Amino acid sequence: MSRIANSPVGVPSGVDVSIDGQQVKVRGPKGDLGMSVHAWVEVSQEAGVLRCRARERAAKMVAMAGTTRALLNNMVTGVSNGFERRLQLVGIGYRAQMQGAKLSLALGFSHSVELDPPEGISIQTPSPTEILVSGIDKQRVGQTAAVIRAFRPPEPYKGKGIKYADEIIVRKEGKKK
Repeated sequence: MSRIANSPVGVPSGVDVSIDGQQVKVRGPKGDLGMSVHAWVEVSQEAGVLRCRARERAAKMVAMAGTTRALLNNMVTGVSNGFERRLQLVGIGYRAQMQGAKLSLALGFSHSVELDPPEGISIQTPSPTEILVSGIDKQRVGQTAAVIRAFRPPEPYKGKGIKYADEIIVRKEGKKK
């Protein structure tokens, strides 16, 4: 059984949470997010914290309460601090640059790869070999970073490609004569 739902979600000052039936809206300095809570879960706000509780003690309902608690925590963190994902380009001639609102990547193909960032996501290139994806929605930030990485995932022999900044590429040994 999940015990994640038992820990409350702290709501920092400057963040406003409104619960209307099964709809939860979180508004903070960076923006606002909302979600529809599953019918198995009951969300309540008391003394600056959010609590999630399963309506019954069935295993699936308790698991859904833990999932809902994690999603609410991500929403509160997103509107107060935001999320970011760093990507690095490894390889000769691999570089990234912003052209207006579009991200343009030179990845060794015969053409450059361009990506329009989704709504609510900001992409920056602090250096030609570094990409910073940031936003308030953790799922969208992670999905956008995964889409960028999928253009040229790192290969195991030389490690060339787009990798997460904290990712460790397990290298393979090449052929021997």
